[in-house]
Amino acid sequence: MKHLIRAHLGVAFVAVFLSAPLRAEEVKAGDLVITQAWSRATPGGAKVGGGYLTIENKGTAPDRLISGSADVAAKVQVHEMSMNNGVMTMRPVEGGVVIEPGKTVKLAPGGLHLMLLDLKSPLKQGEKLPVTLEFEKAGKISVVLDVESVGATGPAGSDNPSGQMDMKRTPEHSGMKM
Repeated sequence: MKHLIRAHLGVAFVAVFLSAPLRAEEVKAGDLVITQAWSRATPGGAKVGGGYLTIENKGTAPDRLISGSADVAAKVQVHEMSMNNGVMTMRPVEGGVVIEPGKTVKLAPGGLHLMLLDLKSPLKQGEKLPVTLEFEKAGKISVVLDVESVGATGPAGSDNPSGQMDMKRTPEHSGMKM
């Protein structure tokens, strides 16, 4: 009987371990380390999506994230979202984003992010989305964005255990300009 219980517990442990969401892989390129690469699922017919990640510069010289590309989108740009007089605005970041030596830059919802324009198909939860980032010094770096749920606020396993948006803190979209 004890052997049977142990066998069931072992099978249950393996099943839980294998079904747990995997975190995005860490990518190292020169002095840059890219982690927590993720995106949100998009509803059918959506033409834009977002990409989020963390870039750490472990070197002694700055580098600059200039742009990106992905097979699923016609264009990938670095964008910034901000609130001005109660109106949410999004715009491309002219000249890219500088990652200073010894510093970390986080691309996240509500701030700097990758904007995937003219999506060729919806982004679906559970997919792995290959993206190529272009840096001024490090060159082209391939990363994979883990596609989370539509309302996710971070990658699986992040500080937000549910990965869902807190609707009380979400700005209204009625005033959004692009």
